[in-house]
Amino acid sequence: MSVYQTLWFFLVGVLLTVFAILDGFDLGVGFWHLWTNKDEDRRLLFRSVGPFWDGNEVWLLTGGGALFAAFPPVYATVFSGFYMAMMLVIIALILRAVSGEFRSAEESATWRKIWDVCFSLGSILAALLFGVALGNILRGIPMDADGNYTGTFLTLLNPYALLIGVLGLAMLAFHGAIFITMKASNDLEPRAHGWATRSGIVYIVLYIAAVAATIAGQKHLLENYNRLPILWLIPIVALCFIIGAVFYLKRGRKGMAFASSSFSIAGMMSLAGAGLFPRLVPALQKPDLSLTAWNSSSSELTLRTMLILALIGVPVVAAYTIWVYRIFRGKMDISLEDEHY
Repeated sequence: MSVYQTLWFFLVGVLLTVFAILDGFDLGVGFWHLWTNKDEDRRLLFRSVGPFWDGNEVWLLTGGGALFAAFPPVYATVFSGFYMAMMLVIIALILRAVSGEFRSAEESATWRKIWDVCFSLGSILAALLFGVALGNILRGIPMDADGNYTGTFLTLLNPYALLIGVLGLAMLAFHGAIFITMKASNDLEPRAHGWATRSGIVYIVLYIAAVAATIAGQKHLLENYNRLPILWLIPIVALCFIIGAVFYLKRGRKGMAFASSSFSIAGMMSLAGAGLFPRLVPALQKPDLSLTAWNSSSSELTLRTMLILALIGVPVVAAYTIWVYRIFRGKMDISLEDEHY
C-alpha cells in the first residue's frame, strides 16, 4: 500500500467531480432546451453555455487521462467493457458540440429544429449514460480473473444502474435550470425558476430512493460506513445541500442556490467514493477479483512523476477556468442582432 495510490484515488475523484459540476450545468441546459418553443429563448440557451462547455469538458479529458496513467487495468476494463455505452456518450457529446456551430448556419426553421433536437438529445443521453456508468461501478460488474468484462450491453441496463442514471439526469437538470435563472434576463427566467423548483423536488425524491436502494441491496458499499460511522454524515450533508439549493432558489438567491447545487454534486461523488474505496471497479459476486487502488496502479515512480506534473498543470487549468467564469459572469445581453455572448 502506497500513499501515492491513495492520493491518486482521491485526485481522480476530484477531477471527475469538477467535471460533473462544471459540465453538469450545460448538460442540464441541454435538457431544458426543447421545453421552450421560442427561437429567441433557444438561442439564449445555446449562448449561455457557449463560452464554457468546451473548457468544462477538459476536466473529463484530464480525469480520463489520470485514470489511464494511474490505474491502467481499471481504464482497460471500464472502457472495453462499457465500449458500446462509451461510443454512445462520444456520439452524444459530438452532437452537442456541432449543434451549436451548425444551428445558425441556415435560416430554415426545419434546419434549426434538427439541431435543437440533436443538442437536447445529446445532452440527455450523455447525462443519463454517465449516471448509468456510475451505477454499474457502484453495483459491480461481472469480470474474469484477468479483469475482462464478461457481461453484455444489456447487463449494464440493470434496475440499480438505471435508478442512478435517472438520479444523475434529475441532478443535472436541476443544476442546469438554476444556471439558466442566473443567465436569462427575459421571460425565460421565471420559467427556468419553475423548472428548477420541480426538478429539485424530483432530485430529492430520487436521491432518497437511491440511498434506500443502496442500503438495501449494495451491502459492499456500506463496509467503510460501518467501519467509520462518521462517514454517514456524507449522505446527510449531501441531502442538506439539495434542500438548501431549493430553499435558496425560493428566496431568490440564485448564486447561493447554484453553489448549494454544486456542493450537492460534490456530496454525491464523495458518497460514491467513500463507499468504493479502495475499490475502483468492484467485481460482481466475486469480490476477490475487484480492481482496487492497490492491485491496479502504476508504479510508485509513475505515480510520483504524475503528481509533480499534476501540481503544475491542474492549477493552470483551474486558473483559466476561473478567469473564463469571471469574464462571462452575470446576465446575458439577449440582443438578437448580436450572435455573441
